[in-house]
Amino acid sequence: KGLQFFRCRSGLLLGLWLPHCLTQTTPSNTATSKPTTTPTPSPSPRPERLKVRLSGYPRKHNEGRIELFYKGEWGTICDDDFTIANAHVLCHHLGFVSATGWTHSAKYGKGQGKIWLDNVQCHGGEKSIEFCKSRGWGNSDCTHDEDAGVVCKDERIPGFVDSNAQVDENKVEEVRLRPVVGVAKKKLPITEGVVEVKYKDGWAQICDVGWTAKNTRVVCGMLGFPHERKVNKNFYRLYLERQKNNFHLHSVACTGTEVHLAACPLEFNKPNATSSCAGGMPAVISCMPGPLFMQNSGLKKKLKISSNVRLKGGAKVGEGRVEVLKDNVWGTVCDDRWNLLSASVVCRELGFGSAKEALTGARMGQGMGPIYMNEVKCLGQERSIWDCPVKNITSENCQHSEDAAVRCNVPYMGLETSIRITGGRTRYEGRVEVLTSDPNGTQSWGLICGENWSTKEAMVACRQLGLGYANQGLQETWYWDSSNVTDMVMSGVKCMGNEMALSQCQYHKTVSCQRAAAKFAAGVICSETASDLVLNASLVEQTVYIEDRPLHMLYCAAEEDCLSKSAAKANWPYGHRRLLRFSSQIHNIGRADFKPKAGRHSWVWHACHGHYHSMDIFTHYDLLNANGTKVAEGHKASFCLEDTDCQEGISKRYECANFGDQGITVGCWDLYRHDIDCQWIDITDIKPGNYIMQVVINPNYEVAESDFTNNAMKCNCKYDGHRIWFHNCHIGDALSEEAERRFEKYPGQLNNKIS
Repeated sequence: KGLQFFRCRSGLLLGLWLPHCLTQTTPSNTATSKPTTTPTPSPSPRPERLKVRLSGYPRKHNEGRIELFYKGEWGTICDDDFTIANAHVLCHHLGFVSATGWTHSAKYGKGQGKIWLDNVQCHGGEKSIEFCKSRGWGNSDCTHDEDAGVVCKDERIPGFVDSNAQVDENKVEEVRLRPVVGVAKKKLPITEGVVEVKYKDGWAQICDVGWTAKNTRVVCGMLGFPHERKVNKNFYRLYLERQKNNFHLHSVACTGTEVHLAACPLEFNKPNATSSCAGGMPAVISCMPGPLFMQNSGLKKKLKISSNVRLKGGAKVGEGRVEVLKDNVWGTVCDDRWNLLSASVVCRELGFGSAKEALTGARMGQGMGPIYMNEVKCLGQERSIWDCPVKNITSENCQHSEDAAVRCNVPYMGLETSIRITGGRTRYEGRVEVLTSDPNGTQSWGLICGENWSTKEAMVACRQLGLGYANQGLQETWYWDSSNVTDMVMSGVKCMGNEMALSQCQYHKTVSCQRAAAKFAAGVICSETASDLVLNASLVEQTVYIEDRPLHMLYCAAEEDCLSKSAAKANWPYGHRRLLRFSSQIHNIGRADFKPKAGRHSWVWHACHGHYHSMDIFTHYDLLNANGTKVAEGHKASFCLEDTDCQEGISKRYECANFGDQGITVGCWDLYRHDIDCQWIDITDIKPGNYIMQVVINPNYEVAESDFTNNAMKCNCKYDGHRIWFHNCHIGDALSEEAERRFEKYPGQLNNKIS
């Protein structure tokens, strides 16, 4: 192993990349990783490059306790004399552009084993922590209570692959396709043309002698395309022979699994060579776009993307938590050994290019279903992640805090050039302005009518701008500076929420806006992160029962509108209402705390129950008959949003008592027990039969979430007039389409029909 690593090192020094360098994976980022065996000494005195990792909890992917792999074992660094300069060196080593801070006193938990370094003093520019001053390896007077940690800026060094395989940045960073055919120049994405690499201040070509389909596959993957196509070289030869070509690369020998051209063995042109590409021409390629980026709708039908793999919770197209379908139920993938090769297989099977990043530690939020795969080891050419070797999961080795995610390369569509936001205090907020063309082709900016503009439309605008999730969609923007743009050019915008651009949403063909002044234009506040609420479906199934509650105990509930309409006609205080009761446990599995939209100044005090309501409607509880008609409903204002309990290592932040702050922390849940007021559906008027019970959280999209498709929960429900049974309770997006269709068609028993 030591010898193989040395060959990679020397390959790097020569500017040549050996393909197996890329397939080496760094140890996983979990604190429980076992030390690897001691490498055998290499035949050369050159030492193996120091390995660095982040460990501990609670942490994000770009922060943690620093651990160093030295002499065959992992150890920590003592916080004595630690500085931000030390943190810069360590963050650089890990592939981040810089450090934003460092931590002392084992903030991320105590490490184990050796304390390798103490009294470390770097200037900040060192290539590795081993070149900084210290007391020497293993010489320390500290305990693990003093373990140091770092917080790195969440921005990767361009071209950085992993801590053992660094791209030589001077050689190949940017690659583009230059279209030659006139028609192709106008249309995006560009799928065919001359391959060019950034060189000095311009662009240079690659000689196509010995060029293979594997090289094409790598370039297409970088540019966001899943597959390569054959190209008519003769057609291009005539044109390119008349051009002055500037060859920078003499030959390329990719294996086809690399995620970047720089990771392939490359031969560069010698400056004084007489013939730069004898018998060849500039490399020309053609790529096949995925269905989302296809212009030709006829081809879209033929191009099938995987139906048993999906991405969830990402802000942009082509990123998200990886979920896989098994036995009609969606589940997640554990991040042990998760790397760019496996991530690229997922990206390509979903119609994107190769992977830009393989993300660990539930970077795109946590899943709620089963965890199906662990230690995925794709070679890179598999058609699906299901074809890759995996380890079976045991509950000890994986939790949802280790859910794997990806960021895929996607084609450049230029969508962000036709929209901008202005007037806000930061680049994440402002009034939305869109670019329009008049019949003469003159382009100008215009406003969007704020009427009916909601979180869903804001989600699309933020995605189009590349600014993450929508925190809010604003119908009035009078408090922001006005630009010189005053005309309304778009109205009636209605989006599903998953579109790539506002132009893909429905909108009026001719502008129709009641309040056309600029202060009533649509605005957005975007955010890098968002919450994600999910109901615990199995708890609903376990806790359901019927209670006949006397009317004299329901005055408060009636006042808060928690009974069905017929209760108003009842003979108060005599008689009772029949209530279907259950517990709701609402988890925040996203990456930002869930907070009420309204500030505390506008919360409403309910004297009856003695607390404030922070949202008008937090949850809908409905009973539907077989054809989907609502036959009974419950309605839950946010009685009070708070952290009832949290995952291990996370502390509660929200508590309702004494006019406390309301919300649900990431990794925590709010429990509404079955025995509290309004935690029910009034089924007094319901006849025996089969129904669907449905719970919808945040039904009006009042608060931003990274994923609204998991906000509904459904159960099959059988009521015989005395007792009630729930079964098959599941989150709205937990089952396959086929299983969901079967669920909806649930026929019920004929002898129990509603008359």
